[in-house]
Amino acid sequence: MQTKRQIQIIEKSIELIASKGIQGFTIKNLSKAIGISEPAIYRHFKNKTEILISILNNFKEMSELISVIVVHNDDTAIEKIEFMFSKMIEIFIEQPTFVSVIFSEEIFKNQEILIHKIVEILNLHQENIEKIIEIGQDKNEIRTDIDKSSLALIFMGSLRLLVKRWDLNNQNFNLKQEGEKLINSIKLII
Repeated sequence: MQTKRQIQIIEKSIELIASKGIQGFTIKNLSKAIGISEPAIYRHFKNKTEILISILNNFKEMSELISVIVVHNDDTAIEKIEFMFSKMIEIFIEQPTFVSVIFSEEIFKNQEILIHKIVEILNLHQENIEKIIEIGQDKNEIRTDIDKSSLALIFMGSLRLLVKRWDLNNQNFNLKQEGEKLINSIKLII
């Protein structure tokens, strides 16, 4: 369980990364943004890496919660995938700064622990989508001539590209509307 101060540090860190990039994410800049001393931050987190791990863990927990809801309900496979897509888009609309961290794995290449955490999140998403697809294929709700791994990759890649394009374009288009169009297109494919 995170303390109020840890939550504040995490939230300010996300805002700082979104506004100044990972290069601007320093303990000095973070302490200024929060209005506390640098040593005060170190009382709550050992270093920047630990803060980033906490950000990724929070995102993973949200993803796991969505997955549990989706995988264990009685909707069709297509409805489950649509729900998952919609929820992920809602999270990014509500907290666009997550995009700067979640989809910036290339900046973490030199920190194995962070890469491992991102791979863990990606694998979780892929496994859950594959489970949904497999159940849908068994029930003849989803085409069987394309394997579940390829379909999951199509879903994940499409969502990622849409969200990343939205972020890089300074969120200048309606992500929810574009997400709905994408979901409808994917439903035609499957």
